[in-house]
Amino acid sequence: MSLVLDEAAVRRLLRMEDLIPAMAQALADLSAGKAVQPFRVVLPITDHQGFFGVMPAYAGALGAKLVSFYPNNQGIPTHHALIVLFRPETGEPIAIMDGRLITEMRTAAASAVATHLLARPDASVLAIIGSGVQARSHLEALRLVRSFGEVRVWSPRNARAFAEQFGVQAMGSAEEAVRGAHVVVAATSSTTPVLMGEWLSPGTHVNAVGATRPEWRELDDAALARARVFVDSKEAAMRESGDIIAAGQGFAEIGEVIAGARPGRTTADEVTLFKSVGVAVEDVVSADLVYRAALPPA
Repeated sequence: MSLVLDEAAVRRLLRMEDLIPAMAQALADLSAGKAVQPFRVVLPITDHQGFFGVMPAYAGALGAKLVSFYPNNQGIPTHHALIVLFRPETGEPIAIMDGRLITEMRTAAASAVATHLLARPDASVLAIIGSGVQARSHLEALRLVRSFGEVRVWSPRNARAFAEQFGVQAMGSAEEAVRGAHVVVAATSSTTPVLMGEWLSPGTHVNAVGATRPEWRELDDAALARARVFVDSKEAAMRESGDIIAAGQGFAEIGEVIAGARPGRTTADEVTLFKSVGVAVEDVVSADLVYRAALPPA
């Protein structure tokens, strides 16, 4: 029978320390053509301002994520998901697990991979735009790859509560949070730019994980023009990210940097940007980690 794991089980079994290197390998395999994943299928639920996606992948592990995205949800998460794993050798289903937490954690783990490769080694000031689950998971993940002496957060509603919960500093505006920061996270549900290029100091690294629809933007044109741009998947980003569509060509996949096929940061003053849309191989590899951790010792 298939193993069934709820969110509490996933939380118990999945560690960010293990997930970050797993995401690095998954993204390197994707860029090297060792992983198979088609474009995700997204079904608009226009009556309720939501979206439903199907995301299959094979990367040693075989499976698919079924995910809903309702950006206007209040009091409950905007994302809900299930991930189903199959035995690659036979096609037998072997596990069904909650995917909401996996989506939250693997997104931040991928940003941590990019931050490890692209942020300046001496980066010590982190700014987070947003105060939801991605803000929380990015704070955990990025602290594993850089030592931050100062963490700032801004969001239109819950920044103060977030700051009190996590012992960071709430700021009065996005600009106030970003100016002088060495690493910036944009993790919002905004459909129009919230991060302006004129705020970015030389040498800043940006992780942008919101605005994952072709007509949505999280970054203004100046931010895109100032930065060397990296993505998780060129095909997916050019199809799904309004920011990348606006930026045009000339960007690299972070998996190419992991493998040494493309350079990462080239100067101390360079502004770098990792734009993540989230890809199925990340979900399936993450779920496989959970599955293996759940198995009894041999």
